[in-house]
Amino acid sequence: MSSPKNIAVIGAGPMGLACTYELLKAGHRVDLYEHDDRLGGMSASFDLDGLTIERYYHFICGPDYPLFELLKELHIDDQLCWQPTKMGFFYHGKLYKWGSPPHLLTFPHLNWLAKMRYALHVLHTKRLQQFDSLDSLKAATWLKEWVGEPAYQTLWDYLFQLKFYEYKEDISAAWIATRIKRIALSRKNLFTECLGYLEGGSETLLKALEERILTLGGNIYLKAGIEQVVVDKQRVQGVLVNGETRPYAGVVSTVPLPYVPRLAPNLPADILNKMTAIQNVGVVCVILKLHFQLTENFWLNINDPTMEIPGLIEYTNLRPMSYSIVYVPFYMPKTHPKYSNDNDSFIKEVLSYLPRINPNFTNNWVIATHVSRYQFAQPVCTPRFSQKLPPMQTPIAGFYMADTSYCYPEDRSISESVKVGKTLASFFV
Repeated sequence: MSSPKNIAVIGAGPMGLACTYELLKAGHRVDLYEHDDRLGGMSASFDLDGLTIERYYHFICGPDYPLFELLKELHIDDQLCWQPTKMGFFYHGKLYKWGSPPHLLTFPHLNWLAKMRYALHVLHTKRLQQFDSLDSLKAATWLKEWVGEPAYQTLWDYLFQLKFYEYKEDISAAWIATRIKRIALSRKNLFTECLGYLEGGSETLLKALEERILTLGGNIYLKAGIEQVVVDKQRVQGVLVNGETRPYAGVVSTVPLPYVPRLAPNLPADILNKMTAIQNVGVVCVILKLHFQLTENFWLNINDPTMEIPGLIEYTNLRPMSYSIVYVPFYMPKTHPKYSNDNDSFIKEVLSYLPRINPNFTNNWVIATHVSRYQFAQPVCTPRFSQKLPPMQTPIAGFYMADTSYCYPEDRSISESVKVGKTLASFFV
């Protein structure tokens, strides 16, 4: 192990927390800086009418081994719960059951050949051990080759359109394949999907990491946005925070890559150009607290030309409560005109859709509403995406960086963020 160093970690989401924890275990002295007033990033919680709930939906899948190892190490693995979940598909005005062979067979908008091709594609993807062969392919091309053009239009095209807009034709096949595999490996059997959650939500993990970091002598600074990484002769000297320069031998950034050029303008032009070339999709997420259950589904995909949402997540069909919590995400680039609409307009739009999904729904069901926004919710993972990322170990000695883009080909998740955080920490060991 290298000699102990003073290290600053920027960003207290799961990646930054995991990195800080690993560095402290290795004997380094670590200060963690967070611009927000709380830990967690996209996994942070807020108060919704007396309920502590995440700003954005999270769930745990069967292959999330980095997370399982961390939960065990923090002695909170007993807080991990598994729940059989259901999936639905709202297609052109009608709600269908989805997610098992009988539901596929009885779905009236695919012919028998398309259904067979779809099933074979899921089985094939579930068994993939590596994704190099898909890295250079576009998702739309790969999916059409497997399921055919009509099935692609029915099952995928609208979802891609309402998540990626102008980028929808340039998404990596490897990225979508790992999403399919992660869910497929979360099945208890052929007929039952089973997903996980933590008692108390993601806050349980965040609090346990905070406690362990503080116990190991780390410091956590909230509402402390880093203004710049201080560099001299291409070597880290410290960070500038609140107008004060604090000395560090190493700095790790876990904030979204689009912020890094401002933090580290001394990076070479080719590195800065790689970062600015990576596109991100933002999210405006409407969260509803309802008196009654909207549907039986945890995840509901939507393909309906009169509804401008790709789906909704009824979180309480995973983590049971006495009321219903529904997340309705509007994904779009921040440049999309709709992104600038006020929160009330998004809430009204969602409430106008719900009677179509459940005819019994009225606005009297609504207990509370909230809207969360994040402009860097999803990196646009194009073919050969890993080759387009700048290296974690930058040309500035002592400066390392990553964000959820580095989960590729896996999708962003708490588990993958923990894995990347540990990788960042390993550069100092």
